[in-house]
Amino acid sequence: MSGLDIREKVRLLPHDPGVYQFLDFSGRIIYIGKAKSLRNRVSSYFAKRHDSGKTAKLVANIVDVRVIVVATEFDALLLENSLIKQHQPRYNVALKDDKSYPWIRIRRERFPRVEGMRNPEDDGSEYYGPYASARVMKTVVELVNTMYKLRNCNYDLSERNVERGKYKRCLEYHMGNCKAPCEGLQSQEEYDAHIKEIRQIVRGRTRGVANLLKEQMLVHAEALEYEKAEVLRERIGQLERYQARNTIVHADIGDVDVFALASDTGGTCVNYLRVIDGAVVHGITVELKPKLEETEAELLQLAITELRERFRSTAPEAIVPVDPGIEMPGLRFTIPQRGDKKALLELSERNAKYFLLDKRKQERIVDPEAATNRILEQLKQDLRLSELPRHIECFDNSNTQGTDPVSACVVFKDAKPSKKDYRHFNI
Repeated sequence: MSGLDIREKVRLLPHDPGVYQFLDFSGRIIYIGKAKSLRNRVSSYFAKRHDSGKTAKLVANIVDVRVIVVATEFDALLLENSLIKQHQPRYNVALKDDKSYPWIRIRRERFPRVEGMRNPEDDGSEYYGPYASARVMKTVVELVNTMYKLRNCNYDLSERNVERGKYKRCLEYHMGNCKAPCEGLQSQEEYDAHIKEIRQIVRGRTRGVANLLKEQMLVHAEALEYEKAEVLRERIGQLERYQARNTIVHADIGDVDVFALASDTGGTCVNYLRVIDGAVVHGITVELKPKLEETEAELLQLAITELRERFRSTAPEAIVPVDPGIEMPGLRFTIPQRGDKKALLELSERNAKYFLLDKRKQERIVDPEAATNRILEQLKQDLRLSELPRHIECFDNSNTQGTDPVSACVVFKDAKPSKKDYRHFNI
């Protein structure tokens, strides 16, 4: 299809929101984007000269365009995210994160076990996560197993097997780590009540569980059941010690997601903090690889959609540095100017900047030449040069009210100051 043909096709596009796909001469999808108005957005690629060499190269390779019309811009964002994962187009932003994150599994079985694992299976079990680090996941698993003395054996504790006395209590029972449901020494009702509380803990809602345990402890104390009250007091202590490890922000903040970006010539990263009941329970930073001239708002849209989906967040509020420029059902955006929320945003920004700084340091150590070439490539692109500026000389003149003119020259070689070549001149 010729350039004229595709421009004619673009002029016929609807003004509805939707997703557009650019195809090259071989029919391969090379870029996927979303738009509030398909015609306006797609037309912009062909109606102006692009400063970015990457965008110009993309446009030169477009021979066809396909669109999918949807009801809202948010629907377009979700569809765009799904299609990018499916097709992985060459020119789209890449979210670089190859980690396999840990999860907590509550098995689908009678007297379910609670354990940590990676790569969830389609086995009907309940999965909670993913957690940003294995250390945090292991801490939570150890906490709930210690608090509630759950079983860790792989016996089939069906009602029939327990009634027949098929299994005998093991060393874990004698060590005080299990209540031997295998011999019927713990009822299913009691065990299931513990699992109900554990579901709240692994979701990060420790405050509600602690309050419930305190109420139960007072009931037992008033009934003079001091041993039961003491068991609950120990659980409350374990829960509060775990909660104290998290960064407490403010109880009134509740559940929020926090996003911050940091960028340099080599790319962009996004930090995500998940706050539940006023405490930071997860923190993760991932790298974004912009391929074209994506704005900060567009990168933020991608990060919010991807990370909230990955971490299954349903927080009603997201704290962000700039307006993402899109409405998301059930989510409101806040750009704080002061107070606890502003402190949260600054914390997220510090983490993003640290991640980027640390990554560049590692790059310089592992491959210093690549780090230099990255800087020179950016300079070449910004200054529209035909080759890499390996040798740069900068001059500046000055005078005192028109007299005593002087000049100075500074020199950069391979993106580094060459101070031995600096010069001063009297003119």
